[in-house]
Amino acid sequence: METTSPSPHDALAAQTGALLAAVREGRPLVQMITNYVSMDIAANVLLAAGAAPAMVFAPEESPEFVRRASALVVNTGTLSAAGAQAMEVATTAARAHGVPWVLDPVGAGGTQFRNETIGKLLRHRPAVIRGNASEIMAVARLAGLTQEAGAPRGVDSTHDTSEIEALAQKLARHGLCVVAATGAVDVVTDGHALVRLANGSPLMTKVTALGCALTGYVGAFVGCGGDPFAATVSALAAYAVTGDMAAEQASGPASFRTAFIDALYGLQERDISQRLRLR
Repeated sequence: METTSPSPHDALAAQTGALLAAVREGRPLVQMITNYVSMDIAANVLLAAGAAPAMVFAPEESPEFVRRASALVVNTGTLSAAGAQAMEVATTAARAHGVPWVLDPVGAGGTQFRNETIGKLLRHRPAVIRGNASEIMAVARLAGLTQEAGAPRGVDSTHDTSEIEALAQKLARHGLCVVAATGAVDVVTDGHALVRLANGSPLMTKVTALGCALTGYVGAFVGCGGDPFAATVSALAAYAVTGDMAAEQASGPASFRTAFIDALYGLQERDISQRLRLR
């Protein structure tokens, strides 16, 4: 009897549902060295997802702590010399102990100090790089893959993800990692396969650090083991669908923030299956 393979939509919905359950059951410990603006919402997002956040970034304890972590997340938002040292120490330890780590290169391309810091971090081989289109373009330039500047406007992108798809694939192949460029349409690639996700609400850009919290959410999925590409695609799919659900309950950015955390806490595979939009 002939059998048919599930559609890409159904396969991704099922994969995302399985990883949602894995995060809730496994409660991965995610160490986050993130910017001061994002700490609160990033921790609350991880708790709502079922993960365990740990905002540990003192260089004196990172080498010891990272060994216990399921994943490390590094965010360069409110960068300082001390913060850069903490990131260097933590990513060195993560690589030494085989702990996957996720880089959120906030503001890449903005200043020389920021670029130098991100360039050094890239040597420690992140499993995933997650940023907006301008940040991904800037990281690719730091890796010597393009001459395009990709400078953001502050932390906001000045490019669309459709403009950098080929460059994202090139960066993923170069870094042997997953690259996720987020925007109105999210693009995720491992250098070969590429997925476009079209969910999400414009209100997501009106809540401070909700994008930074997404990187922590990716860390939780990656921290459950398995394929980082599948984990990243599923994390972005679940997060964007949550944005759709929260927007239906919100009257503005403040209520959206609360509705988003509640929706993430209650998210189910059926929500993904009913709402997921692939481009």
